[in-house]
Amino acid sequence: MAWWHPHQFEDQKPYLEARMHVIKAVRAFFDDQDFWEVETPILQVCPVMDTHIHAFKTDILGLDLQKERELYLHTSPEFAMKKLMVAGVKDLYQICHVFRNGEGSKLHSPEFTMIEWYRSHAGYEDIMDDCVDLLRTIAKKLDISEYSFNGHTADPFKDWERLSVAGAFEKYADIDLAAALEDRDRLAEAVAEQGIRVTDSDNWDDLFHAVMAEKIEPHLGMGVPTILYDYPASMASLSRRKPDDTRFAERFELYVCGVELANAFGELTDAKEQRTRFIEEMDIKEKLYGERYPIDEEFLEALEYGLPESGGIALGIDRLVMLASGADDIDKVLWTGKP
Repeated sequence: MAWWHPHQFEDQKPYLEARMHVIKAVRAFFDDQDFWEVETPILQVCPVMDTHIHAFKTDILGLDLQKERELYLHTSPEFAMKKLMVAGVKDLYQICHVFRNGEGSKLHSPEFTMIEWYRSHAGYEDIMDDCVDLLRTIAKKLDISEYSFNGHTADPFKDWERLSVAGAFEKYADIDLAAALEDRDRLAEAVAEQGIRVTDSDNWDDLFHAVMAEKIEPHLGMGVPTILYDYPASMASLSRRKPDDTRFAERFELYVCGVELANAFGELTDAKEQRTRFIEEMDIKEKLYGERYPIDEEFLEALEYGLPESGGIALGIDRLVMLASGADDIDKVLWTGKP
């Protein structure tokens, strides 16, 4: 039996109408600031350089009709957008569908909508300010006073919470993260003392994420949105290290009502360091999952040519609509639900 029924649209209509208004408000927010709206290819040589994100692979028949070429549906338009920045586009944004294999829950869909934006000659503090202004603008456009999810609320018009990752570990888990940054056993001992299960196979990242999930994330974005900033350098991804404390990276995540809404960076511009990180990430990915993705050499060439100092962010549109409309399942804000 098919899962879809025409009556479903009537049930979804208020959420889909909210979706329409949110996307219009987002687009107007950036258009009013003279950002370029861009569209980059969905098919990419390299879909992502994150160990735990998995892409959908396609086999494209070449022009000679003999040789197949492996390409991937992008998990983010980041590499392509940064190439445009190197080419001279100063401030830009993109609202697009992205694809991540293996994702599915009330907050996840394998195909979802993302907005990414980048500011040249800016830092991650500027992107923090963008988030505040954007969520306030959308709330005004939709005539709502707060965002909500699963009985929790967050008022974007009040002062936002800005909390460092190390501060969150101290506040919610009584763990001195800075003292255990390069000491797996010390972190494991501190985690176990908090009643969190620890096994011999847990590496440093496993322990970190266990504390985040059990002790920290349930408190974030409650009452007001939370900007959780300065992640350990080992989790820098495509962000640069903090110049005044290289143990940490210029990365933040935005939480609203306990929902992770966005991930942002003060962008790494060093091609050599980026290549090293890519190789390290893929080595771990191959060890854990038996697969690795090719490096986007054009992206690294662009970094060598010169990416300006910049800040950038990826924000989930579907989750933003959920928070704005009170939906408790991502399927409610998708036009056709799960495939």
